[in-house]
Order: sequence, then structure tokens, then C-alpha cells
Amino acid sequence: MSECRIKIIKNGPYIVTGNVPIEEKLIVFENANYAYANGRELPQAETYALCRCGHSKNMPFCDGFHAFIGFDGAEVASKEKFMDCAKQYGGSDFILYDQENLCAFARFCHRSTGDAWSLTEDSDDPLCKVEAIRAACDCPAGRLVVKDKFSENEIEPEYEKSIVIIQDPENQCGGPIWVRGGIPIESADGLVYEVRNRVTLCRCGQSKNKPFCDAAHITTEFHDS
Repeated sequence: MSECRIKIIKNGPYIVTGNVPIEEKLIVFENANYAYANGRELPQAETYALCRCGHSKNMPFCDGFHAFIGFDGAEVASKEKFMDCAKQYGGSDFILYDQENLCAFARFCHRSTGDAWSLTEDSDDPLCKVEAIRAACDCPAGRLVVKDKFSENEIEPEYEKSIVIIQDPENQCGGPIWVRGGIPIESADGLVYEVRNRVTLCRCGQSKNKPFCDAAHITTEFHDS
């Protein structure tokens, strides 16, 4: 079996190898907070190609349509490490790190008790602390990361290597590709981005921070049905 990996093809799709499981999830609002509901069952394979241009007729998989539309998939995202360019917000005994350009507008950073930033400010309150950490950890894009001040360990959810195709019914659009569990992502030029527990990749073709999602799927009303 080949190693789990995502290879970005120049002006083409994401090639996923290593028998990485893929599923679909819908962002739903229930019990005053955002959550995920199960979506369609998707076919599984040792190797598969995911659409990056936003025009495939076989979503979320690539059907070669990028070649007909002259898709420009140039990668412009920084290859710097997350912690080197993230803003810091001090909590009671943790630090909230925020890299704004990674926002996928999934809205999990907003809890019924407040948003991740205000909850961090109020984290001397035990409930606010728990909610702040939850708000950060639930961010699929990895825009928000919490690190313990004393151990300096990141507080992260445990994910198996997997891929989730996000759908956003509330905004009536298709969402990004959620990459979980530290799957290496190799750029078209052969360099590997920082391996992270959770990131979201653009699949509408319109992000200004390719290959990562910048929530352009919402402003462009991306549909994949």
C-alpha cells in the first residue's frame, strides 16, 4: 500500500494516494451550535483524484474538465510554519493562535456562549476556557490552534487520516475539502506544506490562497451538485 499523501497537479486535481477514506459532511445548526451531519456515501479507492477547478460533473472527483476551461491553479499560499505567522491571544493558561487567511467560514469558532476570541479573554472562567478550546479545535481549516502555556503542547482533536467533503446548506453552497490527521500535501513544485492535523483545501477554484480555502466558495456561490 502506498503512503497516504495528497499531490497537487499543476493546474489540475489533487491526487490522493494511500487508501485514504473519504466521506461527506453537512454543516448544520442544532442545539444552538454548529455541528456536522452525515452526507452522501462516497466511493472509496486506493488512489483517487479530487476536483480543484470547481467545474467537474462528477463532484467531488475530477473528470478532466480543468483542461477545457484553462484552469489556473497557481499556488500562492505561504509555506511558512503556522506558528511563525499566526497572531497570538493570551488565555488563562493557554494561547490561542490565529492565522486569518486560512478561514473557511465554517463558523465553528462561534459558540452559543461566545466566539473563540472573547471566550479566550474570559477563560479565567472554567466554562469559558472549555468553550474557547472547543471553538478552536472544531475549526476544520486549522485557522485556530490552542497551545498549553506550561507544557507548550498543542491541544488538538484526534483524527485518523481521512478526507471530508464539506457541504454548507445554510449558505447554499459546497464547502472545502477537509484534510484530517496529518496527511502530507505536496505542491505542484514538489515541496511539501507543513503537515498539520487539520486543513481545508479549495475545491471551488476561486481561492486567493490556493491550495487552501479562503471561503471563496461562499462569495462565488459554488455549487457542486
